[in-house]
Amino acid sequence: MRDMEERAIDAAGRLGPVVAAGRRGIAGRTVSVNRRESALSWLLARKLIAARQYEAGERLRADYERAALGASVTMRWSPRIDGGGDRGGGGGLTPSEAQLAAKRRFDAAIAGVGSGLSDILWRVVCAGEALPESERALGWPARSGRLVLSLALDRLADHYRLR
Repeated sequence: MRDMEERAIDAAGRLGPVVAAGRRGIAGRTVSVNRRESALSWLLARKLIAARQYEAGERLRADYERAALGASVTMRWSPRIDGGGDRGGGGGLTPSEAQLAAKRRFDAAIAGVGSGLSDILWRVVCAGEALPESERALGWPARSGRLVLSLALDRLADHYRLR
């Protein structure tokens, strides 16, 4: 899904504020940005990472999002997907158990990647930061993040046993 906005860019190529529709020609250089595209999708679309690395990153992001969801405190009126109405019938996990399982999978994946690589991995994959922003936040030289992220995604794919 595309959710486009026009953003100003400065001489160094950094994104600036959103440009109002009537001021596009006045604002100087602008670029169209898809706000729904993740940093990982952007890298895959430009063939800067492999499909195996993308799949590993998406698995990590999915577990991160499942683990971050708060437990439901109200009655669920939707039918259970596993077919069981209660714990005894379907053998499925309750929402709280599924959240805890996702947290355990996320923690194991981050530990499998290692402490030196997990910071860039978390920033780009889970927090959705762009590589230049992550490099600045970590105090790294420009264009070093892609190499480190690639190594982290390779280790993550090995953790998930992706081929």
